[in-house]
Amino acid sequence: MESASNLQNENASNLAIAMLGPLTLSRDGAPLSLPRSRKVCALLAYLALAPHPVGRSRLCELLWEIPNDPRGELRWCLSKLRAVLDAPGSRRVVAADDRVCLDLAGCAVDALDVSAAMETGLDALDLVRLNALADQFRGDFMEGLEVDHSPHFESWLAAQRRRFTSWHAAILEHGAARLAVGGGDPLPLLERWTEIEPLDERAHVALFRALAVRGRLTDGDKHLASTSRAFEAEDLDTRPLREAWQRIREQPQPASRIMISEREVPSLAGIHSAEGRNLSRRAALAVMPFRSEGDGRGGVAHGLTHDIITRLAKLRSLFVIARGSTFALSERGVQPDEAGRLLNVEYVAGGEIQTLGNELIVAVELSEAATARIVWAEDFRFPAKEAFAASGDIADRIVSLIVHEIEAAERNRAILKAPNSLNAWEAYHRSLWHMYRFTKSDNDEAQHFFAMAIELDPTFARAYVGLSFTHWQNAFQHWGDRGRERDLAFEAAGRGLIADDHDPAAHWAMGRALWMRGREPEAMTELRQAVDLSPNFALGHYCLAFVHAQSGDPAAAISSADQSRLLSPFDPLLFGMLGSRALAHVRLGQFAEAA
Repeated sequence: MESASNLQNENASNLAIAMLGPLTLSRDGAPLSLPRSRKVCALLAYLALAPHPVGRSRLCELLWEIPNDPRGELRWCLSKLRAVLDAPGSRRVVAADDRVCLDLAGCAVDALDVSAAMETGLDALDLVRLNALADQFRGDFMEGLEVDHSPHFESWLAAQRRRFTSWHAAILEHGAARLAVGGGDPLPLLERWTEIEPLDERAHVALFRALAVRGRLTDGDKHLASTSRAFEAEDLDTRPLREAWQRIREQPQPASRIMISEREVPSLAGIHSAEGRNLSRRAALAVMPFRSEGDGRGGVAHGLTHDIITRLAKLRSLFVIARGSTFALSERGVQPDEAGRLLNVEYVAGGEIQTLGNELIVAVELSEAATARIVWAEDFRFPAKEAFAASGDIADRIVSLIVHEIEAAERNRAILKAPNSLNAWEAYHRSLWHMYRFTKSDNDEAQHFFAMAIELDPTFARAYVGLSFTHWQNAFQHWGDRGRERDLAFEAAGRGLIADDHDPAAHWAMGRALWMRGREPEAMTELRQAVDLSPNFALGHYCLAFVHAQSGDPAAAISSADQSRLLSPFDPLLFGMLGSRALAHVRLGQFAEAA
């Protein structure tokens, strides 16, 4: 077994890894020679962004489609990485228990720096920090890297490039807004935004506004003409851009205003239209700060809001607006319905905390942003003296019900649309509608729509997870060739992890697939990883209960089953949660409890 110490001596060299553009490496400011092998560079990029150690078998599947000796080639690649990254007293490549990771403590890694900033929220950053982040982008993520005959890696790489491009655009947008407010010139940042997102209408409208307030109307006309040609070349409608520029020309906005609302670009509200049908845009949710009226509970209200946003974001099933944005809008007196339109989200959640005698009441409301229709509302009550202790449990219940209600609404919306008009997100939710009916014919239909979602967006992790589920069902229910379906479940789960290994559902799917293949210890590792990534992921707890109930610790099975039911009391797999708990009681000889 290979091992490496995490300790670094005082003379350890400073290592810098730049991946936001062509890959470059340096130590103490001096450039390092890059590995000549593209697969070594690919391995470096994947391990640098991996949130946890990665199994050797997964790395082999990622980079070698049909090699003669994948583990031998992996060892060779790791040896080349060590030669570049390691230094005396500083071992960066760590391999233990058949898993590999990079110890990048103390290293300057541009992609990780940007990721950390996005996790914090751009609204919390000052202009100097925003400019520093923008300057780290020298091009696409790992620009120029292509690895032949490695479709899994290519899928992962495409997803990372999309993610970092969207983050780059968000950084430029926020930086331009800060400059405009401070009286600076936002045009250079806005021009960079339009360069990296040439078909983003919001970027062009922001640039139009900046040109108009400086009296550069002729430049605005020229930009509209060139942008219209680019849109027409892609068969995109130029009408929203033309109408937006006309309004700005007639009524120039204050120089301090750069942020764009969907009302200024009507087609943004139609992101699920024919032009955007190939997008897998997750439903977006803004959680507004909970109100607390005159009872001194502001700390609880803000803490509860923060907990809800954090737990929803970790589930990765929805696009959740950062806390800084919603708090900033609330502080400016923007009402939830208007905030929903400004943030271009489908759903808005919020509520208030009140004290009634010795009781604290948390009232929660979820509504559709476009129509202000209330989707779900609930009151939660608990003793006022237990406010801080109970807030975690309340947050768990609120998160579970918000996700349940949004997914139900999205499934119902998708099932009413013509199949040939679905985008990836809608095809995925139509699949869920069929999948949870638990019949062979519906399982086949679900498989069809999951495949459609993947075809529309090959980087959509949840679609691979769902596809894995349908193959697992075929094997478990003997609806098809058990060996073939078991292998297909494993393959789809692996592709889900490659698309997004931060998604707890992808680890859940891999855990189920490994259990089906008789690899229980590895299955338990994946399932634990799912709940470590998101303690609110109910299906992760359920599958831990399922495996423990059959061959593991029955007491742990009961605990996991109870946790899964607490997190998702109306889950379509509730029968499985109850069944796992009953089986665990039987194994303990507690037949009355099992009944």
